[in-house]
Amino acid sequence: MNTPPLLIELLTEELPPKNLRALAEAFAKGLTKDLRQSNFLSTNSEYVFFVTPRRLALRINDVFAESRSSDILVKGPSVTVGLDAQGKPTPALLGFAKKRGVAAETLERVHDGKQEVFAHRELSKGSLLRDCLGSKIQAALQDLPIPKLMGYQLDNGKTTVKFVRPAHRLVVLHGTEVVPCAVLGLAADRVTEGHRFQSRTRTITIAHVGEYEKKLEMEGAVIANFDQRRAVIEKQLRVQAQKLGATLGAEKDIVPLLDEVTALVEWPAVYVGTFESEFLKVPQECLVLAMRTHQKYFPLFVNMERLTNKFLIVSNMRLDDPKFIIEGNQRVVRPRFADARFFYETDKKIKLADRVPQLANIVYHNKLGSQGSQFDRVQRIQKLASMIADKLGTDTKQVERAAYLCKADLSTNMVGEFPELQGVMGEYYALNDGESILIARAIREHYYPRFANDVLPQDSVGTSVALADKLETLAGMFGIGNQPTGDKDPFALRRNALGVVRILIEKKINVGVLELVDAAIGLMPPHAKSDWLPIVEFILDRARYYFSEQGYAKTAIEAVLGPLGNVTWLHTLPEIIAEASQFIATEEGKNLAEANKRITNILKKSGCEVPFGVAPDQLSVKPNPTLFKDNAEIHLWDALQKTGVESLTLKRQQRFAESLRVLSQLGIPVKAFFDGVMVNTEDQDVRENRITLLQHARAYMNQVADLSLMVS
Repeated sequence: MNTPPLLIELLTEELPPKNLRALAEAFAKGLTKDLRQSNFLSTNSEYVFFVTPRRLALRINDVFAESRSSDILVKGPSVTVGLDAQGKPTPALLGFAKKRGVAAETLERVHDGKQEVFAHRELSKGSLLRDCLGSKIQAALQDLPIPKLMGYQLDNGKTTVKFVRPAHRLVVLHGTEVVPCAVLGLAADRVTEGHRFQSRTRTITIAHVGEYEKKLEMEGAVIANFDQRRAVIEKQLRVQAQKLGATLGAEKDIVPLLDEVTALVEWPAVYVGTFESEFLKVPQECLVLAMRTHQKYFPLFVNMERLTNKFLIVSNMRLDDPKFIIEGNQRVVRPRFADARFFYETDKKIKLADRVPQLANIVYHNKLGSQGSQFDRVQRIQKLASMIADKLGTDTKQVERAAYLCKADLSTNMVGEFPELQGVMGEYYALNDGESILIARAIREHYYPRFANDVLPQDSVGTSVALADKLETLAGMFGIGNQPTGDKDPFALRRNALGVVRILIEKKINVGVLELVDAAIGLMPPHAKSDWLPIVEFILDRARYYFSEQGYAKTAIEAVLGPLGNVTWLHTLPEIIAEASQFIATEEGKNLAEANKRITNILKKSGCEVPFGVAPDQLSVKPNPTLFKDNAEIHLWDALQKTGVESLTLKRQQRFAESLRVLSQLGIPVKAFFDGVMVNTEDQDVRENRITLLQHARAYMNQVADLSLMVS
């Protein structure tokens, strides 16, 4: 069977650059999946996608012109339903057979994984690619993750179609042949277009699929492959930076900008622009943000940190003399820098402390009622930060001052123009006002960590304010019912909760998360006081994510984090989870976990459950040694009195890993108990005494981690 490659290209107006690569990959994956499910692809078929600002395209190798025939198995009623007591077909089976157009006795019996059922097998004939490809392309386009479509009229002036941007040409080639179909009102052809301005010809004819990339590049001045185009741009950027003795800055800032400019050009060239050195007196974060965010330029730095007055422009035109491109971009950037300088100089005339009362006019959230302004929020953060500072043994006066000033820059011109600079500008203005370095730095760093793997506040002043800010946000938003739903998290509560987790753990802060959450809730207005449990569970969920990202076993994480009784001190969790991971990897640990699960199940069936974290001395009844009938009972009780007590003592000393480690000594007596003792004996007193013994065993063994949860 002939299996040439398939090429599809949709030529459009300029597509939105954000997530352009993801859009093209989604189109390629969706269409390839559909063709594979329809038996048009061989086992060797693979796709390559192409995407530029003006085109979505893909190539799939080994595509059949006619799909392969296949067996279709249609399942009917179960055997128990299809046959009566005498083994004759029931009306249900006869009806199924009639519907399938066959006699009941010709039906097969197959097992569906649960039971035996009757089924009918029929041959599905193949279909022609030319008959269905158009509808498959249309379906793949409709399934793209595009939030908003635009409607536009076709050239006939009557028909309206919808897509993210107007489409102008459609190429559909199977090997050398055009596949006749229509998509978005466009008839398939072999003709496309190159670069708007630098293409050698107005149109480009693709004779066969294999020449698509090369012909676009040679005749159309278009690098169609996104990753290849990105690599070309990156190489040019790094070469130019090296020539100038500069760097592009941190990789985390380069990557997203590189992806975005790759989505903006088809024929990239990198040129050097400059601006007046006097603008460097403005905080460099302002200039960098203006260049990267608004103009898509790459600022240049000395030693990765200090900004220079040069920047790199990624142009969509390769010219021998790029003078006008460079001058045009330099003219554009100067007014933005002039605005930034004006904002900065104007803002410095009013001290941050004098701006704080203005926060009463900035609404944080209207559902918080009369206490919903940023000023009210600052007061709550200040009180909470002071409490945290006291726990940490930090200078509460500096913390209170930093908390008081932490949101003041929200009323500045600079933050009004560049909201991303809140905190950053607060630090600059605080230093200008004569505030201490600790206070100024805390204003910037109270937003830390801002994203996954971001740095944490450097010192305890910034740490106190950062924790207070995040906990106040969580308590407030949960209090008014603004929890995240699905992918929607407008107040970044997941990020705030992860920030709390990281600060408490990585800074080794010996303050209970329950205590912190409770204190934050207590500062909320009466109508916005939530229960502590949902907030703590939310924070713990982020802790699960945190430890999962570090590669710990899921069962170990759940054994430690699953029980709420184990979250008093988050800073202890890394050691406990690491120990739990090692514990469950040993034979003794596995055996003890299995036994613990068995104990838990017995207690549940008996209605005598012991919640995680309940200490043995909290149980109302102790086992009666005079009722022990087997040496295994005696040995288990003796082991609990020795090893169990030792583990409990270590736990109360917050030596959690050691507490868990010594439990492995209980493996032998627990195994011996279950090998030789029947719990549900007929003697009621003995049975109840053995249940009590197992209650104490669970209590002793589950002080640090719920061992029963270590068994998947």
